[in-house]
Amino acid sequence: MIEAGPGAGAGSGTELRVPFVRAHGEPYECGRQHGAQLGESLRDFIGDGLTRLARLLPEPVSIESLRPVLAAHRSEIEAQTPRLAEEIRGLAAGAGLSEDEALLLQVRREIMGYTRIPTTGDCTTYARSGGAPPVLAQTVDLNGDLDDRIGVVHIAPSGSPRHTLVLSFGGLLGYLGVNSDGLAVGLNLVLGGEWRPGLPPYLAIRHLLDSAGGVDEAVEILRGLKLASSRTLVLCDGAKTAWVEILGDELRIAEAGTTTHTNHFLHPDFVPDDELNVFARNFSRLRLDTCRGALAQLPPGAGVEDHFGLLSKAPIRVEGNGDIRRERTVAAVVLRPDLGELHLRPGDPARSRTRSFRLRGPDPHHPTTEVTA
Repeated sequence: MIEAGPGAGAGSGTELRVPFVRAHGEPYECGRQHGAQLGESLRDFIGDGLTRLARLLPEPVSIESLRPVLAAHRSEIEAQTPRLAEEIRGLAAGAGLSEDEALLLQVRREIMGYTRIPTTGDCTTYARSGGAPPVLAQTVDLNGDLDDRIGVVHIAPSGSPRHTLVLSFGGLLGYLGVNSDGLAVGLNLVLGGEWRPGLPPYLAIRHLLDSAGGVDEAVEILRGLKLASSRTLVLCDGAKTAWVEILGDELRIAEAGTTTHTNHFLHPDFVPDDELNVFARNFSRLRLDTCRGALAQLPPGAGVEDHFGLLSKAPIRVEGNGDIRRERTVAAVVLRPDLGELHLRPGDPARSRTRSFRLRGPDPHHPTTEVTA
């Protein structure tokens, strides 16, 4: 395992380390390597109130009580993305977890579901392409104090020239990332519809990065998936950007040279179904307007640190209040799909230094990964 070096995190003066995992080979082997390299951390996370669900949910849960819903999700994952189902089994074996525990790491956000209580954030995302070097940048706003579970994973599957770099939290096989074909995928939480057994959006993002070479191909793949929960995905390649709002079995798509999104539905067809409470919606609109204004002032050739400057200022950067149940910014990411780069500031981006990861090599079909701490 390679780790990027320490930096300030969490707004508490502590230092965060970012594990870097290389997972190469067949799906089971990729998962096994991931689990073996992070096994102690993943077992600790499971043992911490069952991935901290004990402190986030109103009622106690156990693996035993979750087995029916885990089985329902497993059936969907196996049917829609069998290679990822094998990778989850390998993750369990490598980390010394049960298969149910490894699956829980992938679906814990769906287990939490959604409520209408006021929230303080949940990601601000933007992308630019076309006449400028393509870039996708976003904050990652989560509850559960998950900045101590951040990792970056390089996946190089056997038999495929396409490699991916993904940001991960506590054993997730995907969250957001970039692939060697020049596609970047980010996301926002949006609330609506019925959350159900299906493919978790985090795994859907990994599937897109494994399978798609650009925005158009990613959209076509998404049309054939049954997702477990509502989300917005933001897509970026060298030609264009798009957001895709997902509500049940319906998609709404907007393509542009510049895309911005926060946590409320933008498409008029979905606005009536938005379950975000009024306080969170107002804050989401504030972050969206602020992001659009700041992005308009950022020149097309702005560098990575310029983008982190935008992401590090309130209200886009959401500071915590000490309540583990409330969302706060636990990371900020800048993706350069044309260069195969993932740049990360873990923890509070206003107090953390940048770690950089790049897919590159002499043979574009077999890239290595460079890490700059």
